[in-house]
Amino acid sequence: MHCKSDTIRQVRTSRTRKAARLSAASLAAALALSLTACGGGDDGGGGGGESAGGGETASTVTLPQLDGQSLEVAAVWTGPEQANFKKVLEEFEKRTSASVTFVPAQDPIINFLGSKIAGGAPPDVAMLPQVGAIQQAVDKGWATPVGPAAKEELSKNFAQAWQDLGAVDGEQYGVYYKAANKSLIWYNNQVFENAGATEPTTWDELLTAAQTIYDSGVTPFSVGGADGWTLTDWFENVYLSQAGPEKYDQLARHEIPWTDPSVKDALTVLAGIWGKADYIAGGADGALQTEFPASVTQTFTGGDQPKAGMVFEGDFVQVNIAETDAKVGTDAKVFPFPAVGDTAPVVSGGDAAVILEDSEAAQALATFLASPDAAAVQAKLGGFLSPNKNVDTSVYPNEVQRKMAEALVAAGDDFRFDMSDQAPQAFGGTPGKGEWKILQDFLKDPSDIAGTQEQLEAEAAKAYGN
Repeated sequence: MHCKSDTIRQVRTSRTRKAARLSAASLAAALALSLTACGGGDDGGGGGGESAGGGETASTVTLPQLDGQSLEVAAVWTGPEQANFKKVLEEFEKRTSASVTFVPAQDPIINFLGSKIAGGAPPDVAMLPQVGAIQQAVDKGWATPVGPAAKEELSKNFAQAWQDLGAVDGEQYGVYYKAANKSLIWYNNQVFENAGATEPTTWDELLTAAQTIYDSGVTPFSVGGADGWTLTDWFENVYLSQAGPEKYDQLARHEIPWTDPSVKDALTVLAGIWGKADYIAGGADGALQTEFPASVTQTFTGGDQPKAGMVFEGDFVQVNIAETDAKVGTDAKVFPFPAVGDTAPVVSGGDAAVILEDSEAAQALATFLASPDAAAVQAKLGGFLSPNKNVDTSVYPNEVQRKMAEALVAAGDDFRFDMSDQAPQAFGGTPGKGEWKILQDFLKDPSDIAGTQEQLEAEAAKAYGN
């Protein structure tokens, strides 16, 4: 746990608060309409040019020639997500003649970067997955503001809210390259058809579908509990829908304690699934040994008898589905996270590029990542959403992905950001500690809700410094 002097200072400006907002009703409705309208498979996109490895991407941004210059870019991405981002870096190399090396980082990335900086070898650019991590990088004096060219691209291509998320005290440090809709439940269509289950829109309907699937002989849910962030996403969706947006904002800023009755209500709802061992693949112990990628692949392998019928997580699940024989839109389908309260929730996340070692090459990469060109390279590979409003959505590889991207851009300035990603990293973003660890313990034994609340409040108070 970080000491108070290392605690992330929360951004308190009205613009930053606005950037953390989400119009759950409007965006959830848009997503519900778009997802239910999608039945297509992996039809390719056109009109946006080819990505790296498949031809040229049409240029909309001017970049300098950087012969002989080299860059290191750090991110926590692994597997297909890392491989796809490397294709973006390859496109940057082709256009500038720079040399770029991807540096695999570990969570929490701030600790990883701290060790690199202490050793005198920081990466030039880091992809930070938390608003709080950007703030901490600035507080520690590690981050460098982006230059005029990147600011111009941001101004042209991004809603003000996404720009504000990357700003600290009015200075632009982060370029939000990747976004996520973290309010989706993916399901094995064959399992649903065999069981006679239908897509739910409410929590009660979700429980009915789960029982129907269980009665057919398949475990309803796959949970990647080895990665604590998946459990925070479960909580945030339930909490936003049930408690409402104002309470969500208050809890995100620790203006109400985790002992608040609204937290009890959300944990009680979660216990309705997490407390049923037969509803989770491998039971709680198995889930706690299952990492996120495996939670996806085990839902879409095994023919008529996969390990589970459904898996909750964001649009990026498609990257892992691609490692199976299942096709998105036919074998693997998706529905919005059901409404627990009056309105279905929609929670967004994202990753921002932040410059740690200032140079012409680092500034050029930030500019490139703020352009539609970079996003188009990765968009067509699947499992990726860009908040860049000028990305031609035809480049996305299937209709499901296109509709998600359109809904994200249509939200404009009005959205809510992942709660744990707004928190101090010591509470909301560290494996084996804080919220991640406490929710893992709750998954294993959800019987002591009051005790779980007290633990969450104690750790939050320590991390927030109040």
